This record gives sequence, C-alpha cells and structure tokens, in this order.
Amino acid sequence: MSVGFEPVSAAAPPSSRPPLIGMHDQAVEVATRLAETYAKKASERDRERALPWVEVEAFSQSGLWGITVPKEFGGPGLSPKTAAEVIAIIGAADGSLSQIPQNHYYALEVLRVGGSWEQKRFFYDRVLEGERFGNALAEVGQKDFKRRTRLFQEGGEWFVDGQKFYCTGAIFAHWIPTLAIAEEDGKQVGYLAIVPRDAPGVTVIDDWDGFGQRVTGSGSVRFERVKTEERWVIPFQASFETPTTIGPFAQLMHAAIDLGIGRGAYEEMVRFIRERSRPWIDANVERASDDPLTLSTVGQVKVKLRAAEVLLDRAAAAVEAAQTEMTEGTVAAASIAVAEARILTTKAGLLAATKLFELSGTSSTASEDNLDRYWRNVRTHTLHDPVRWKYQAVGNYYLNDKLPPRHGAL
Repeated sequence: MSVGFEPVSAAAPPSSRPPLIGMHDQAVEVATRLAETYAKKASERDRERALPWVEVEAFSQSGLWGITVPKEFGGPGLSPKTAAEVIAIIGAADGSLSQIPQNHYYALEVLRVGGSWEQKRFFYDRVLEGERFGNALAEVGQKDFKRRTRLFQEGGEWFVDGQKFYCTGAIFAHWIPTLAIAEEDGKQVGYLAIVPRDAPGVTVIDDWDGFGQRVTGSGSVRFERVKTEERWVIPFQASFETPTTIGPFAQLMHAAIDLGIGRGAYEEMVRFIRERSRPWIDANVERASDDPLTLSTVGQVKVKLRAAEVLLDRAAAAVEAAQTEMTEGTVAAASIAVAEARILTTKAGLLAATKLFELSGTSSTASEDNLDRYWRNVRTHTLHDPVRWKYQAVGNYYLNDKLPPRHGAL
C-alpha cells in the first residue's frame, strides 16, 4: 500500500485481553519471538509502505504494551531497562515497528507522573485490556516551537481544535494523547488531552512520506472541535516545572530505537560478508571474512555497539533511580546519562548502517535486498533530536555544574 494522503479508519477494538508479562526475561523472550516473525517481511513492508496493522495488533496482544503499568494498578511495573530492551529487540528486526510503541510508553510515563489516581486507574485499565496510545504532540509550519492546537471550554464541555504532524502511532491507536494549549488567567498552559481515536472530528491521515521509518504512520492528525472530557485531560506543562522523569524516559526509548536498528544493520553486515562478499584482491585470502581490514572494521562496529548497549543500560538504571526518588539531582543525572547514551546509540547506529555497505561491497546495494532501509531508518530517526545539543548539555553539566533543561527533547 502506498501513501495515499487519505484519512485512515480507526483501529478495531482489542480482540482479547492480553496476558500479563511479569518479568524482564519473559518480556525479552516474547519480544525476541515477535522480532523473528517481524524480520521476515520487514523489507517488503518498507518497500511497499504497507502499514503493519497485523504486526502492531500482535505486539499489543502479546502483553508487551502493558509492561510499564505500575503494580498498584494491576500491571507488572517492569523497569525502564525492560522497555528499552524490548524496543531495541524489535528495532533490530524492523526499525519502524520499534518506534510505534515508543509514544505509547511515553504516554504511560506522563500519566504516571502527572495523572490523578482516577485517571491512572481508568487509562491503565484500558491499556491492560489491550488498547493503545499514539501521539499528537508536534506541529509544523512555525519556527517558534509554540503549539497552536487549542483546548477550550464552551457550555460546560471541553473541545480540542487544531492540527498535528509527526504523529507516530496515531493511526494504530485507540487513544491519541494530544498536546493542547488552554487559556488560563491570561496565560497559555499546556495540557495532554487524551482523545478517543474514533471521536467525531478526529481525522488521521497517512501522509508521512519520509525516506526512512516509512511505516511508522507518522503523519497528520486533524482535530475539528473534538469533544473530550475533563477527566481525560492531564497537566503537561506543569510536569516540566518540577523535576520529573518524563524527558529522560522518552529519550531512553529513542536511544533504544537507534541501538536496535544498529544491531540489525550489524547482523545483516555479518551475514552478507560470510555468505556473499568477496575479499579484496590485495588481501590474498579466499574468504571476505578473513580479510584483515574487514576484520578490523567489524571489530570497530561491534565495540561501538557494545559500548552503546552499556550506556543504554546505565541510563536505564539512572531513570529507574529517578522514578523511585524524583529530585533535582536524580532527574538531572538521569537526563545526562540518557543524553550520553543517545549520543553513542546515534553514532553506533549510523556507523553500523554505513559499514554494512562499505564491507559488503557493491552487490549489497541491489534494490531487491533493500538493505538501504537500515541506513534510511537510522538516519531518519536520529534526526529526532540534535546530538550536538546533547554534547553541549553533557559538557555544561560536568564543567559548570549546570543542570540540563527540563523538556522531552534532550
């Protein structure tokens, strides 16, 4: 299916209540099983821009989309490390599929930090029933990063009106967390209005046409006087006025996506070298896998990926520590640890995707193999937030004891 710039129908209700995944190892096992299935048609989905409806439903029905629901609300309350590893495992098989649940987990973290007890009980239960969150946060057409989507009240009822883009996962979602601005005492205040996907006035359009992450469904959502309920509105701006884990948690998930794509590119590179590549004439060896310069470069890629894995685990531990005790110090330490991980997962992912072709040779560029999807995917996703600003934040933290800014894009 090609991008048709047409409205997309709402997702069907969950077919059943997913099982509860209660342990890290169990989540890894389930994700690994799914990844093996996803990998078989990942190239075909990418080439045809075929939205992965069946795969997303299998993902959520596996129980993986409920792993971060806190124990006090019936979930397993698994750690950020588990969520990150699940995303990385899926990302090695299909980079697009690994980005779709990122926004879901992000919404659950916003709810955990800023939601009321009643909101948590309601939405966490919906997740455990198999329902999915998407996102409608970003807007295009302006350079000031200010949001224009409005949350307003008329006749005692609440409405959302505006247009969003880069809405990854909204196509597949049952609920769309939407960043909207309300006027309060002459000031603009940001809220997250969690809007039902099938509400009248909601239009989701499959108009994402980036060269990478092609089937994330990261297109437009239009809200035309969409009626919502006050009980579905969560403070968002206020969640960044004090130290919270929303920002570092979000960035941890993004780092996991890049790591996963890098792992996938590395695995393809090793397979191609072993099975199809020829050694360079001056190497004087029979197999490409014995070429000394190839061996050296493969080692460089592996070490970079391994280092990125270690930094991701370290960052996940810092985020978990900050979740346990959210203070200025713990949240800042988590943000910096995650920024360090994102720097290295970006570098490692791009390196692996580039060396895939350099070491495999010209035959690896054949369109039928579609190996360029690894480079396209990691290059597209690593543009999400600029690494150059992460270096700046890390340097400022260690040199000047300057705490990093509190927002979701560090």
